[in-house]
Amino acid sequence: MTNIAEGFGRYSPKEFIRFLDFTQSSCEEVKSLLYVAYDLDHIDESELKQAYGRASDVKNLTLALIKYLRTKAC
Repeated sequence: MTNIAEGFGRYSPKEFIRFLDFTQSSCEEVKSLLYVAYDLDHIDESELKQAYGRASDVKNLTLALIKYLRTKAC
């Protein structure tokens, strides 16, 4: 969320897209850290699957927004 806010605050479509790219990369980091939390027994398998799915959804929505903005900018 903070990457999106920071990119939006730059008032440049190119910069906004750059920060959206950071956002989708951060989703992959979150997914990796979820496995760490699971391996350390901080979350159970159902929590892992639910949070992993949400992170995947956020990544996919972010990638769709990037694609839209790149198409709009051309």
